[in-house]
Amino acid sequence: MQCENPPSLLTMLKSAGRFFLTTNIPIMFYSKKYTSPTDLIALLQTRGLIINDESKAINYIKRIGYYRLSAYFYPLLESPKQQHKFKPNTSFEKALLIYRFDRQLRLFIFNHIEKIEIAIRSAISNIMSRETNDPFWMTNPIYFASTTLFNNSIQKINNEYNTSKEDFIIHFKNTYQDNYPPSWMLAEIIPLGVLTRIYQNIKNNAIRKMIAQEFYLNIPVLESWMTIITVTRNNCCHHSRIWNKTYGLNALLIKRLSRPWIGTTINHRKIYFSLCIIKYFMNTIVPNNDMTIKLSELLQKYPSIDIKAMGFSSNWIDEDLWRYNQ
Repeated sequence: MQCENPPSLLTMLKSAGRFFLTTNIPIMFYSKKYTSPTDLIALLQTRGLIINDESKAINYIKRIGYYRLSAYFYPLLESPKQQHKFKPNTSFEKALLIYRFDRQLRLFIFNHIEKIEIAIRSAISNIMSRETNDPFWMTNPIYFASTTLFNNSIQKINNEYNTSKEDFIIHFKNTYQDNYPPSWMLAEIIPLGVLTRIYQNIKNNAIRKMIAQEFYLNIPVLESWMTIITVTRNNCCHHSRIWNKTYGLNALLIKRLSRPWIGTTINHRKIYFSLCIIKYFMNTIVPNNDMTIKLSELLQKYPSIDIKAMGFSSNWIDEDLWRYNQ
């Protein structure tokens, strides 16, 4: 008996409107159409949102985008949120206030991550260069455990090196015949995520330990926290919502940290935990930093923000971590 060819996925989608590849994952065509800012304002009003100045609200939607702003409308909806009804007395200005707070929080975080990122780049580059006595260690496979990971890193390095417009890279290309510049130059142009994978792949465990000890951490925790820092940094760079986001990463912890830490059990997937990691690094690399003061001032500026949604504990400012080096 000759079997018929099964219908294509596209045919099934068109005929049924919906098709399940598994029992849990529906696949369907996206059917929503473009809606003008004016019509979106009218839609929000039918859902119970108070808009005192329609022309201003339309302008904000034009400049920021409805899709981006919708993430700040969401926590203001009544449950069940699928009904798209706003809580009583909810205004457009309240959503905009959350948006402004989120923006200032991103700027605050990025300002501190910049210092941490520079310190991590410097520690890895300096310690590896010193211990190997090889300025070109980053592009030499003998120092790495996995050939596959090394090749992946080299590909990323090539992409950055070949496209870099940095003056020091252009000068090196015009002056020297080497295939690559020394590692301390490369460390300045490769993404932090690539540098994290390079650190993870270093063959000599004693050197990796030296690098981790620069920050009073062990190897697995430094690797984990570098990943958290990278993800948080990228969210800030891409202007993503961070204030109440739930991250998909679980960070590692040392049972007995040699520096002050938090005593309260918190959600590791919320931004407060990332802030704790940032503060821990800051206490190590920038003694007498004012991060606690600045964060407290930011939260006081926006008293209506639900800090529990960010993962904060009620006594966060009294934790040893935040009292240290204020």
